[in-house]
Amino acid sequence: MKREESVDYNIKIAWHSISRMYNQYGQDFDITASTGFVLLNIDVDRGTPATKIAPMMGLESRSLTRMLRTMEEKNWIYREKDPEDGRSVRIFLTDLGKEKREISRLSVREFNNRIREQVPEDQLEIFFRVIQTINKVSENKEFVNSFLSRMGSIVPH
Repeated sequence: MKREESVDYNIKIAWHSISRMYNQYGQDFDITASTGFVLLNIDVDRGTPATKIAPMMGLESRSLTRMLRTMEEKNWIYREKDPEDGRSVRIFLTDLGKEKREISRLSVREFNNRIREQVPEDQLEIFFRVIQTINKVSENKEFVNSFLSRMGSIVPH
């Protein structure tokens, strides 16, 4: 199979292209694609538990920790103990963080509007169903374990 025919290659290429576009747009505002998505995943009114952000974004918590530290240094976010669970910390947006979030929100909205101008709704519905199936397959523990054991018997050690 040629790489251009593989599902994962096409998803990766598309995501890198989208990420570069967001990074290029955000550079004038000191926002990266990653920090923009973090901002968009923080509840404006109630804050968001720090432990919930990484899974929502498909990130490792170590990567998020560094990002949150940088965002805190830039005064985009602040942390408070969760009043309902003293062991947990909630992330809140500062006024500057809310401005950066709005810039991110507008760029995501504009990109999605452009895609919807180019791709008919029925094709988008199919795309979303296919992506959901791909996610289910890649997150299915039985599939992953089967895949790993099969690869162990195929690949020489």
